[in-house]
Amino acid sequence: MRGMLGGKRAADAVLSPGAGDLSLQTQLLLRDYERSGQGWFWLSDAQGRIGYISDSVATQLGTGPADLIGQPLHSLFILERDEDETSERTLPLIFGAHKTFSGLTIRAATSEKELWWAISGRPQFSDSGEFAGYLGNGVDITATRQSDKDASRLAMYDSLTGLANRHAMTTRLKSVLAAYRAAKRSCALMMIDLDRFKQVNDTLGHPAGDELLKQVAERLRQVIGKQCEIGRLGGDEFQIILPDIDDRGRLGELAMTIITILSQPFGLGESRAVIGASVGIAIAPYDGVESAELVRNADLALYAAKGGGRGQFRFYSSDLQIEAARRRQIEAELRGALERHEIHLAYQPIIEPAANKVVALAAELRWVHPDLGEVSPDVFMPIAEEGNLTGPLGDWAIRRACEEAVMWPGNVKVAIKVTSAQFADEGFLTVVTQALANSELAPDRLELEFAESMLVGETQAAQDMFNGLKILGVRVVLDRFGTGFSSLGNLCNTPFDKIKFDETFIRGITEPGSRKVAIVKAIVGLAQSLGMTVTANGIAAGDELALMRSLEVGQIQGNIYADAVGSDDVLEAMTCGEWIIEPDGPSRYRQDRRTVYLKVGVIHEDYRYEVTMRNLSRTGCLVEGLLDVPVGTGFVVDFGSGQLAVGTVRRSAGAMQGIEFELPMVDDGVGGLVTRNRISPYALAAAGMPLGALPPGSYPLNLANQGGASALGSPKFAESHDAANKATRLG
Repeated sequence: MRGMLGGKRAADAVLSPGAGDLSLQTQLLLRDYERSGQGWFWLSDAQGRIGYISDSVATQLGTGPADLIGQPLHSLFILERDEDETSERTLPLIFGAHKTFSGLTIRAATSEKELWWAISGRPQFSDSGEFAGYLGNGVDITATRQSDKDASRLAMYDSLTGLANRHAMTTRLKSVLAAYRAAKRSCALMMIDLDRFKQVNDTLGHPAGDELLKQVAERLRQVIGKQCEIGRLGGDEFQIILPDIDDRGRLGELAMTIITILSQPFGLGESRAVIGASVGIAIAPYDGVESAELVRNADLALYAAKGGGRGQFRFYSSDLQIEAARRRQIEAELRGALERHEIHLAYQPIIEPAANKVVALAAELRWVHPDLGEVSPDVFMPIAEEGNLTGPLGDWAIRRACEEAVMWPGNVKVAIKVTSAQFADEGFLTVVTQALANSELAPDRLELEFAESMLVGETQAAQDMFNGLKILGVRVVLDRFGTGFSSLGNLCNTPFDKIKFDETFIRGITEPGSRKVAIVKAIVGLAQSLGMTVTANGIAAGDELALMRSLEVGQIQGNIYADAVGSDDVLEAMTCGEWIIEPDGPSRYRQDRRTVYLKVGVIHEDYRYEVTMRNLSRTGCLVEGLLDVPVGTGFVVDFGSGQLAVGTVRRSAGAMQGIEFELPMVDDGVGGLVTRNRISPYALAAAGMPLGALPPGSYPLNLANQGGASALGSPKFAESHDAANKATRLG
């Protein structure tokens, strides 16, 4: 074919039927080739204007051939360049070289679709050697390009959720961090892991699990801005890249929003499922400047959030390395803890507030390790859940609680939380029956507490289990009321004897305008009409206790009466038959203030003093260590690891100073407080420190301000006689 188009006369013969010395049959064959859509021809003059173009191309462009004649060829098409191509080639440059080319990819877009062609062209010259234009042909490669584009998209996106996949997120994060490092910008990374997702797959099947993941992706899209990138890394793990965000207050609020929306029920056909989420957060450049480092540290934060009880978020901090190592040790030691008799039960009294009399005791697992000491259940129970140990631990707790409770005088009951693994076990009713038979404990003295979240999507098997417990005579308790999403219909359909309000629901109930008061009042009335008892858990202050009494809440559990104690202490307290405990706690609950005992630095002018922090709230702190500091003195409180809080002394008495912060502290996700912002590693690098993640410890103030050492002078304040409080000159 190309040999037939070797010169201008041959071109004229092709383009003008009946002209030239080619046969009519050859002309018809060429026209038929054009009309078949397999290829097309084009011709341009020395100025690049179209002299001829096949009808098929004009039709695809939505016009006629006559409308294209005389237009510059390069004005109709865009040169498609490879992603890794660095040369600045354009169609005018290529045509201006007057050289043969082939396989050149061009693109055009109509209102309906994009079109691609591969074109070839040969320069034509007059008899005198002057350039006369191009003669060429083209092939439609639209289908091939679209297929390649789809394949490329599939390689970068998760086919189930439509989110970016692990490869795409890794590539994107590396690109963002490299660009932001040069521009001295920040970027946050969130790692999200779904809680209880495995239970959905196990109980409802993998199709339900896939549908759940699609809904999770859609909910994430609803709360994450378009400037951020969401990806699914695989399984139930998600990742979010958040450019230009380093405000930990804003990130914490977003993390809690994610946790909240993913904790709401999911409709899966005729079933419902309640899961949850844990979130780990790392921020560049504070927590790392390279992609692998930032991902590793966000993973450590996620690991800590899951280990802290799930449904939490955590920011990365350098001490998480130590925490992760300790957690791995706990995981390794936990499996043999029962056999080594390291697990025991402690009991927190449940009080009838009218007479301050103990009517029940809530059993709590305790683990005392010979080397690690006492390990909190908030730490080891999530690990037990991951290792499928909550079932054996829960069964052991029921047996031991029954054995110990039978020795208590009177009719004092024992309450035990049932784990999700026990709830799903067909043999659970047998475990309870044998525990009662072996211990000879009266069934009505055993209270089994079921978390509200377990009841969402409740099956007939679960209903049969509840009915079996009631026939056995065991009391059934709806635990953690106010945290899940079960309907009020569960109170009528399931034979509960008691409702227990969760302490997270009770928090803040005494604040002016709290709507929780009306909710508690309504639930108490409903429970009384159904013959149920109501327990309020987590009562810590006098105003909360007074409110619960006024609302006729029947039972109280909380620190205002007593912490959990061992079995021997319970027996000793019950020697006289009844156990009366008088309430003892603060008159008002102050959620914001936390009692601490922490060494921190306070900086005034060019000196840094070591002091002891006694308490901390969002808006200020109480420190001890400096003598007779005037009210109005400005300090910078150095919490370490780049956390500085500017404040002013508002109260001062002897060696104690109350400091009010200029900017409030923010939640760290696990009940602590952190500064909203930190010293930028870019500022430290500008002052001479290597650019990298913030190491633990404090930094000289002159580095943070990039201003060099300030004029040195004498300490302005005397220190208390505590030898640990020593001023350190900055410089």
